[in-house]
Amino acid sequence: MTEATRHRLDHLTPAASRLGAVFARPKRLAVICVVALTGLGWLYLALAVGGMADAAGMLSALCSPTFGMGGWDMSGFLLVALMWGAMTLAMMLPSAAPMIFTYAEIADTAAQKHEKVVSPFVLTAGYAAVWFGFAATATIAQFALTRAALINPSMASASGLFSGAVFIVAGLYQFSALKHACLRQCRSPFPFFFTNWQTTPRGVFRLGIKQGLFCLGCCWAMMLVMFAVGIMNVIWMAALGVLMTVEKMTVTNRLTYAIGVAAIAAGLFFIVTAVMAHLPGAAI
Repeated sequence: MTEATRHRLDHLTPAASRLGAVFARPKRLAVICVVALTGLGWLYLALAVGGMADAAGMLSALCSPTFGMGGWDMSGFLLVALMWGAMTLAMMLPSAAPMIFTYAEIADTAAQKHEKVVSPFVLTAGYAAVWFGFAATATIAQFALTRAALINPSMASASGLFSGAVFIVAGLYQFSALKHACLRQCRSPFPFFFTNWQTTPRGVFRLGIKQGLFCLGCCWAMMLVMFAVGIMNVIWMAALGVLMTVEKMTVTNRLTYAIGVAAIAAGLFFIVTAVMAHLPGAAI
């Protein structure tokens, strides 16, 4: 039996079946999202730093692009919100692929029995709503951090102590009970759908919201790392997106703990470096 045959959902609508087929291949979806993230970064650069000529300058800007909005007016605020929304979905959808496909498989089986089912698009909309809420919150946080001079005009951290604190918080959270409770739900969505099955659009939308909250509880701290490394740093976007996807597809916690240790070590490095830079004679 081929992969394509295994992932056919013949009893759903054509559109829902195609959606299920896309999410049945999380690795391919991850590649698409990484390409989309890279395209988003280069599009931003084209708009914000289009005057750069040399390749080295463009590569440097890709990792730390200039804000280029002239301030936080309404249009600038909306642009940042749209940026966070696109970035968040591109980073998180690959990690949600097993959950969405699991729902599509159950729905297809129910439809085969002539039971009432709701399109997986509704579930995906509920999941996306949670992350759009996160994107709105992150936009407000970016505004506050910029006003506090903790983030500079290039949308990167302006303080080694702040960067270190973000990494340490993200690292410590990898060992928390809440993290692992949410991670278990993300890794095994079938029991959740089996015990909470809904047959109305409102009910399925709520299921999407609940799954989105599990995902948020699992990944919010990792997403905050973008404040420390540069909010439009495409390399870090792709790396974190891949890590969060692989973490949900593994069956042990070794990767989760390894990420935590690495993040704490990076945070300590940032803090020690920042403290050393302010010691008497450091500039000599």
